[in-house]
Amino acid sequence: MTLPEIINYRRSVRSYSKEAIDTNKVKDCLDLATLAPNSSNMQLWEFYHVTSPEMLKQLAVACLNQESSKTAKQMVVFVTRQDLYSKRARTLLELEIKNVKKNSPVERQAHRIKRYELYYGRVVPFLYTRFFGIFGFLRTLLVNVVGIFKPITYQVSENDIRVVVHKTCALAAQTFMLAMANEKYDTCPMEGFDSRKVKRLLKLPYSAEINMVVSCGIRTEKGIWGDRMRVPFSEVYRKV
Repeated sequence: MTLPEIINYRRSVRSYSKEAIDTNKVKDCLDLATLAPNSSNMQLWEFYHVTSPEMLKQLAVACLNQESSKTAKQMVVFVTRQDLYSKRARTLLELEIKNVKKNSPVERQAHRIKRYELYYGRVVPFLYTRFFGIFGFLRTLLVNVVGIFKPITYQVSENDIRVVVHKTCALAAQTFMLAMANEKYDTCPMEGFDSRKVKRLLKLPYSAEINMVVSCGIRTEKGIWGDRMRVPFSEVYRKV
């Protein structure tokens, strides 16, 4: 399908047929999801691909027994892992140093490496560290002072950074759902779920958070509730 066809085909499906879907194709779609844009390329996400019938039943209960969860053939739980920021930053620093040495003129390499060392070695840890809101308060205080003299990002509180991590995880989820549509597989992103139950089922650490649960399958006739409704484009489009 063309991209417009994929986007128009994708709907939030509430009921799936009994027809099975290919686990490997779903996995391939999740692989494509890793190519989604994300803040500072930190990739603070994990994708839990649920295929076990018993686990699907338990997950459906945690998803409040929505029809979309009860009839799903597979499900994917998108999880944010802000607690992995230090590990990801080290990996990205190593990668960027290799990129600089491979692609930059020799005379510029030292400067560019120093810039990446500053960003991933100091700035990222400073931004992503959490401790009962204290670090967020200090960051907010600092940027408000600096902002007097020059433009700066003000969204640096602990909750602000949490929002950033969830936004980028949601971009991965959307990429996954579009990839699934290209396979003529259907999905439904669900926010109605008991996050504590889901975390226990997946044995997630305390610091992990559930971004969304996406059910997967092939739509039935009653899977789509009606015509797609969107507010008029003129109400949301602003040319500046």
